[in-house]
Amino acid sequence: MSEKLRVGILGATGMVGQRFIALLENHPWFEVVTLAASGRSAGLPYEKAVEGRWKMDTPMPEAVKNITVMNVNEVEKVAETVDFVFSAVDMSKDEIKAIEEAYAKTETPVVSNNSAHRWTPDVPMVIPEINPQHFEVIEHQKKRLGTKHGFIAVKPNCSIQSYVPALDAWKEFEPYECVITTYQAISGAGKDFKSWPEMVENIARTLHTEASRVNVKATTEEGLGFTGDGSGMAAHAVALIETVK
Repeated sequence: MSEKLRVGILGATGMVGQRFIALLENHPWFEVVTLAASGRSAGLPYEKAVEGRWKMDTPMPEAVKNITVMNVNEVEKVAETVDFVFSAVDMSKDEIKAIEEAYAKTETPVVSNNSAHRWTPDVPMVIPEINPQHFEVIEHQKKRLGTKHGFIAVKPNCSIQSYVPALDAWKEFEPYECVITTYQAISGAGKDFKSWPEMVENIARTLHTEASRVNVKATTEEGLGFTGDGSGMAAHAVALIETVK
Protein backbone atom coordinates (compact mmCIF):
# COMPACT_ATOMS: atom_id res chain seq x y z
CA MET A 1 0.00 0.00 0.00
CA SER A 2 1.70 3.19 -1.22
CA GLU A 3 -0.36 5.60 0.88
CA LYS A 4 -2.03 5.09 4.22
CA LEU A 5 -5.82 5.29 4.42
CA ARG A 6 -7.13 8.31 6.30
CA VAL A 7 -9.03 7.13 9.34
CA GLY A 8 -11.54 8.90 11.57
CA ILE A 9 -12.65 7.75 15.02
CA LEU A 10 -16.21 8.48 16.13
CA GLY A 11 -16.50 8.69 19.89
CA ALA A 12 -12.78 9.32 20.20
CA THR A 13 -12.80 10.59 23.79
CA GLY A 14 -14.36 7.46 25.30
CA MET A 15 -12.66 4.28 26.47
CA VAL A 16 -13.13 2.39 23.18
CA GLY A 17 -12.16 5.44 21.13
CA GLN A 18 -8.96 5.71 23.16
CA ARG A 19 -8.26 2.04 22.52
CA PHE A 20 -8.64 2.60 18.78
CA ILE A 21 -6.14 5.46 18.98
CA ALA A 22 -3.64 3.36 20.92
CA LEU A 23 -3.95 0.39 18.54
CA LEU A 24 -3.62 2.53 15.43
CA GLU A 25 -0.45 4.31 16.52
CA ASN A 26 2.21 3.79 13.83
CA HIS A 27 -0.08 1.44 11.92
CA PRO A 28 1.35 0.47 8.51
CA TRP A 29 -1.99 0.88 6.66
CA PHE A 30 -4.00 3.51 8.53
CA GLU A 31 -3.36 7.06 9.71
CA VAL A 32 -5.65 8.68 12.26
CA VAL A 33 -6.44 12.12 10.84
CA THR A 34 -9.84 12.92 12.37
CA LEU A 35 -11.23 12.58 15.88
CA ALA A 36 -14.92 13.23 16.52
CA ALA A 37 -16.91 13.29 19.73
CA SER A 38 -19.84 15.08 21.35
CA GLY A 39 -20.39 18.81 21.18
CA ARG A 40 -18.81 19.16 24.64
CA SER A 41 -15.42 18.19 23.25
CA ALA A 42 -15.75 19.69 19.77
CA GLY A 43 -13.26 22.47 19.07
CA LEU A 44 -10.78 21.36 21.72
CA PRO A 45 -7.35 19.83 21.05
CA TYR A 46 -7.69 16.11 21.74
CA GLU A 47 -5.21 16.25 24.62
CA LYS A 48 -7.36 18.91 26.31
CA ALA A 49 -10.63 17.10 25.56
CA VAL A 50 -9.52 13.98 27.46
CA GLU A 51 -7.45 15.75 30.11
CA GLY A 52 -7.35 13.55 33.21
CA ARG A 53 -9.37 10.82 31.45
CA TRP A 54 -6.79 8.97 29.33
CA LYS A 55 -7.31 5.34 30.40
CA MET A 56 -4.71 3.48 28.34
CA ASP A 57 -1.57 1.98 29.85
CA THR A 58 0.51 3.47 27.04
CA PRO A 59 1.01 7.25 26.70
CA MET A 60 -1.26 9.22 24.40
CA PRO A 61 0.30 9.19 20.91
CA GLU A 62 1.95 12.49 20.07
CA ALA A 63 0.33 12.45 16.64
CA VAL A 64 -3.19 12.92 18.05
CA LYS A 65 -2.59 15.37 20.90
CA ASN A 66 -3.12 18.50 18.83
CA ILE A 67 -5.86 17.20 16.53
CA THR A 68 -8.91 19.44 16.98
CA VAL A 69 -11.90 17.33 17.95
CA MET A 70 -14.83 17.61 15.54
CA ASN A 71 -18.54 17.32 16.36
CA VAL A 72 -19.58 13.75 15.58
CA ASN A 73 -23.05 14.97 14.58
CA GLU A 74 -21.63 17.11 11.76
CA VAL A 75 -21.55 14.07 9.52
CA GLU A 76 -20.72 15.70 6.20
CA LYS A 77 -17.83 17.73 7.65
CA VAL A 78 -16.28 14.71 9.33
CA ALA A 79 -16.81 12.39 6.38
CA GLU A 80 -15.07 14.64 3.87
CA THR A 81 -11.81 14.39 5.83
CA VAL A 82 -11.49 10.58 5.87
CA ASP A 83 -11.49 7.40 3.80
CA PHE A 84 -13.40 5.46 6.45
CA VAL A 85 -14.29 5.61 10.14
CA PHE A 86 -14.18 3.43 13.22
CA SER A 87 -17.29 3.94 15.32
CA ALA A 88 -17.26 3.89 19.12
CA VAL A 89 -19.99 6.44 19.82
CA ASP A 90 -21.78 6.37 23.17
CA MET A 91 -25.46 6.84 22.30
CA SER A 92 -28.73 4.94 22.46
CA LYS A 93 -29.00 2.05 20.00
CA ASP A 94 -31.45 3.92 17.78
CA GLU A 95 -29.15 6.95 17.70
CA ILE A 96 -26.16 4.75 16.89
CA LYS A 97 -28.02 3.07 14.03
CA ALA A 98 -29.04 6.43 12.63
CA ILE A 99 -25.65 8.12 12.81
CA GLU A 100 -23.74 5.13 11.42
CA GLU A 101 -26.14 4.91 8.49
CA ALA A 102 -25.77 8.67 7.97
CA TYR A 103 -22.00 8.24 7.65
CA ALA A 104 -22.42 5.28 5.31
CA LYS A 105 -24.72 7.36 3.11
CA THR A 106 -21.89 9.86 2.60
CA GLU A 107 -20.06 6.95 0.90
CA THR A 108 -17.89 6.47 3.99
CA PRO A 109 -17.37 2.88 5.15
CA VAL A 110 -18.10 2.44 8.87
CA VAL A 111 -16.39 -0.24 10.98
CA SER A 112 -18.36 -0.31 14.21
CA ASN A 113 -17.47 -1.52 17.67
CA ASN A 114 -21.07 -0.95 18.77
CA SER A 115 -23.79 -3.57 19.17
CA ALA A 116 -26.61 -1.57 17.59
CA HIS A 117 -26.30 -3.08 14.10
CA ARG A 118 -25.37 -6.62 15.12
CA TRP A 119 -28.91 -7.79 14.39
CA THR A 120 -29.36 -5.81 11.18
CA PRO A 121 -29.65 -8.58 8.54
CA ASP A 122 -27.59 -6.91 5.83
CA VAL A 123 -24.78 -5.71 8.15
CA PRO A 124 -21.95 -8.26 8.33
CA MET A 125 -20.70 -9.30 11.77
CA VAL A 126 -17.33 -10.81 11.03
CA ILE A 127 -14.31 -12.50 12.51
CA PRO A 128 -12.27 -12.40 9.28
CA GLU A 129 -10.49 -15.71 9.90
CA ILE A 130 -13.83 -17.46 10.53
CA ASN A 131 -16.60 -16.07 8.33
CA PRO A 132 -15.23 -13.69 5.66
CA GLN A 133 -18.03 -14.82 3.34
CA HIS A 134 -20.44 -12.74 5.45
CA PHE A 135 -19.00 -9.64 3.79
CA GLU A 136 -21.10 -10.60 0.75
CA VAL A 137 -24.23 -9.15 2.39
CA ILE A 138 -22.71 -5.68 2.02
CA GLU A 139 -23.99 -5.53 -1.56
CA HIS A 140 -27.56 -5.92 -0.26
CA GLN A 141 -26.91 -3.24 2.35
CA LYS A 142 -25.64 -0.82 -0.29
CA LYS A 143 -28.86 -1.29 -2.25
CA ARG A 144 -30.92 -0.52 0.86
CA LEU A 145 -28.86 2.57 1.70
CA GLY A 146 -28.54 3.72 -1.89
CA THR A 147 -24.74 3.84 -1.77
CA LYS A 148 -21.90 2.78 -4.04
CA HIS A 149 -19.08 2.66 -1.52
CA GLY A 150 -20.60 3.40 1.90
CA PHE A 151 -21.50 0.53 4.21
CA ILE A 152 -21.43 -0.62 7.85
CA ALA A 153 -19.62 -3.66 9.20
CA VAL A 154 -19.58 -4.68 12.86
CA LYS A 155 -17.48 -6.84 15.14
CA PRO A 156 -19.00 -9.46 17.45
CA ASN A 157 -18.95 -9.02 21.18
CA CYS A 158 -15.84 -9.85 23.20
CA SER A 159 -17.17 -13.20 24.43
CA ILE A 160 -17.83 -14.54 20.93
CA GLN A 161 -14.44 -13.32 19.76
CA SER A 162 -12.73 -15.34 22.48
CA TYR A 163 -14.28 -18.79 22.02
CA VAL A 164 -15.48 -18.99 18.41
CA PRO A 165 -11.94 -19.32 16.95
CA ALA A 166 -11.34 -22.29 19.25
CA LEU A 167 -14.67 -23.88 18.30
CA ASP A 168 -13.91 -23.36 14.62
CA ALA A 169 -10.59 -25.16 15.01
CA TRP A 170 -12.37 -28.11 16.65
CA LYS A 171 -15.19 -28.22 14.10
CA GLU A 172 -13.77 -31.19 12.18
CA PHE A 173 -13.96 -33.27 15.38
CA GLU A 174 -17.72 -32.54 15.64
CA PRO A 175 -17.94 -31.45 19.28
CA TYR A 176 -21.46 -31.85 20.64
CA GLU A 177 -21.25 -29.99 23.95
CA CYS A 178 -19.31 -26.99 25.23
CA VAL A 179 -19.13 -25.36 28.64
CA ILE A 180 -18.25 -21.69 28.23
CA THR A 181 -17.66 -19.21 31.05
CA THR A 182 -17.19 -15.52 30.33
CA TYR A 183 -16.19 -12.72 32.69
CA GLN A 184 -17.59 -9.26 32.06
CA ALA A 185 -16.17 -5.92 33.14
CA ILE A 186 -18.15 -3.88 35.63
CA SER A 187 -17.90 -1.04 33.13
CA GLY A 188 -17.19 -1.02 29.41
CA ALA A 189 -16.15 2.60 29.67
CA GLY A 190 -13.10 2.04 31.86
CA LYS A 191 -14.75 3.37 35.01
CA ASP A 192 -13.72 2.18 38.45
CA PHE A 193 -15.21 2.50 41.92
CA LYS A 194 -13.82 6.00 42.44
CA SER A 195 -14.89 7.46 39.10
CA TRP A 196 -18.27 5.74 39.06
CA PRO A 197 -20.13 6.37 42.33
CA GLU A 198 -23.41 5.95 40.42
CA MET A 199 -22.72 2.21 40.43
CA VAL A 200 -23.93 1.95 44.00
CA GLU A 201 -26.99 4.06 43.21
CA ASN A 202 -27.82 1.85 40.21
CA ILE A 203 -27.60 -1.31 42.33
CA ALA A 204 -29.74 0.25 45.03
CA ARG A 205 -32.37 1.37 42.53
CA THR A 206 -32.53 -2.09 40.96
CA LEU A 207 -32.91 -3.76 44.36
CA HIS A 208 -35.40 -1.12 45.57
CA THR A 209 -33.30 -0.24 48.59
CA GLU A 210 -31.31 2.73 49.85
CA ALA A 211 -27.81 3.46 48.53
CA SER A 212 -26.51 3.59 52.11
CA ARG A 213 -27.33 -0.11 52.40
CA VAL A 214 -25.19 -1.14 49.42
CA ASN A 215 -21.48 -1.87 49.67
CA VAL A 216 -19.36 -2.74 46.61
CA LYS A 217 -15.98 -4.39 47.13
CA ALA A 218 -13.26 -5.75 44.86
CA THR A 219 -11.01 -8.72 45.57
CA THR A 220 -7.93 -10.28 44.02
CA GLU A 221 -8.91 -13.81 45.19
CA GLU A 222 -5.61 -14.33 47.05
CA GLY A 223 -3.61 -15.42 44.01
CA LEU A 224 -6.25 -17.79 42.60
CA GLY A 225 -7.39 -17.79 38.98
CA PHE A 226 -7.45 -14.92 36.49
CA THR A 227 -8.18 -12.41 39.25
CA GLY A 228 -5.30 -13.60 41.36
CA ASP A 229 -2.68 -13.21 38.65
CA GLY A 230 -3.70 -9.60 38.10
CA SER A 231 -5.34 -10.07 34.70
CA GLY A 232 -8.87 -9.38 35.99
CA MET A 233 -10.93 -8.24 38.94
CA ALA A 234 -13.93 -9.77 40.67
CA ALA A 235 -16.62 -7.42 41.96
CA HIS A 236 -19.05 -8.30 44.73
CA ALA A 237 -22.08 -6.25 45.68
CA VAL A 238 -23.65 -6.68 49.10
CA ALA A 239 -27.00 -5.09 49.81
CA LEU A 240 -28.96 -4.99 53.06
CA ILE A 241 -32.54 -5.45 51.92
CA GLU A 242 -34.15 -5.53 55.35
CA THR A 243 -33.05 -3.81 58.51
CA VAL A 244 -31.87 -6.29 61.13
CA LYS A 245 -33.32 -5.50 64.53
